[in-house]
Amino acid sequence: MSTIFFTGFPGFLGSELLPRLLARAPGDDALCIVQPKFAALAAARVKELGLTRVRLVEGDITAPLNIATGDISEIYHLAAIYDLSVTRDLGMRINVDGTRHVLDFAERCAGLRHVHYVSTCYVSGRYDGTFTENDLDVGQTFNNYYEETKYLAERDVRARMASGLPVTIYRPSVVVGDSATGATQKFDGPYFVMQWLMRQPRIAVLPVVGRPSRYRFNVVPRNFIVDAIESLSARDDSRGRCYQLADPEPMTVDETIDAVARATGRTVRRIPLTKALAKGALDYVPGVYRLMRIPSGAVDYFVHPTSYDTTNTQRDLHIDVPRFRDYLPNLVAFVKAHPEIGSAAMA
Repeated sequence: MSTIFFTGFPGFLGSELLPRLLARAPGDDALCIVQPKFAALAAARVKELGLTRVRLVEGDITAPLNIATGDISEIYHLAAIYDLSVTRDLGMRINVDGTRHVLDFAERCAGLRHVHYVSTCYVSGRYDGTFTENDLDVGQTFNNYYEETKYLAERDVRARMASGLPVTIYRPSVVVGDSATGATQKFDGPYFVMQWLMRQPRIAVLPVVGRPSRYRFNVVPRNFIVDAIESLSARDDSRGRCYQLADPEPMTVDETIDAVARATGRTVRRIPLTKALAKGALDYVPGVYRLMRIPSGAVDYFVHPTSYDTTNTQRDLHIDVPRFRDYLPNLVAFVKAHPEIGSAAMA
């Protein structure tokens, strides 16, 4: 019997992934580090999921992990601050220092076989071109401190990999709710556009930046990410590899807007704007953000110049990416049924 060390429970991905890992390894248990303020939620989630082989330990990855390594054989590091408006200080403490502390802990685990690290496609920043699974430092600039700190964290991960730590890196693109149920823990990204359209009459207006027929919006549902990590993490040959968990054929921004319009029952009248004007209005014109409730940081991803190569993923993962337009009605139905859910990240 061995132990899985897990960060990021009871988060959006972790709550779905952890039960899968335990189900496939009936002799293993799991040790989850949980911030004290989420301890009650984590305990309730363990009970709700019927998990009997999970131990919760209160702690914080922003400090060195003074936890006995015991019989830990695998580490899954999902914990991060997923917030486009995160300050650099907070992003550095959680995403960079937190990852470094997990890596330090991993190196002390004598029986360690595998580390699984969840990064993001957007370590690419605003790279103009195709970003491969082997790329990291390509001279890119970053839209925000979330991207920059996840880039710095992955740089640390790759340095440990080069020195022999057995790591697999997973890079999701924009993640939305479950494709079958629509379930999610927060509404951000494309949800901002859905909600804006749903607050308007049948004929709705939408400011559109740049050239929406040129840029693509890469989005995948939670169940694809969980299925992919569950499958790829079981492969011995995944060690040392990076997998971009992205749609290999994403829709253009224009196609995405049309699909969201159909799913919300709206006819959209586009208002062309420059990116600078759109972001400036949201940030500085009184009443615009309060009306639209779209943070200016989200605008960057509708004029995103990067495409993502998924060669490793398509070779090693035999799971098709659900088509965004096909499951959009499920996402919209969930939004309508859960007005209490907001856009705040767990931190």
